[in-house]
Amino acid sequence: MKSMYLRYLALAKTVHETDMNLTAVDETAKRLLEVIALSHAENRPLTVSAAMALEPIASPGTIHRKLDLLREMGLIDQIFQGDNRRTKYLVPTPVTDAYFDNLGRILIEATSGESVA
Repeated sequence: MKSMYLRYLALAKTVHETDMNLTAVDETAKRLLEVIALSHAENRPLTVSAAMALEPIASPGTIHRKLDLLREMGLIDQIFQGDNRRTKYLVPTPVTDAYFDNLGRILIEATSGESVA
């Protein structure tokens, strides 16, 4: 099991280092991106205010800077839902979806020992 996980980490590191959309993303921003994507996948998009309260990840000021970075890099969008124009929701973009698709493929590769096209 340990070797499988280490293989996954090595493959994920390669994906992260070679994906031009993620080369400037540090671990804090990557963790924030994961939380945003997971919340969206669970059909409960994260609000900007809720993201700012994720103190286990970073301070509100750091989170604000990381959200700006992720948005500028095209990894997240801020959208409104319904008629409420005061609350912004954070959603992953197709670029982020492709990144997580790649990670899913390498997870399969790491656990099966076979290369996934």
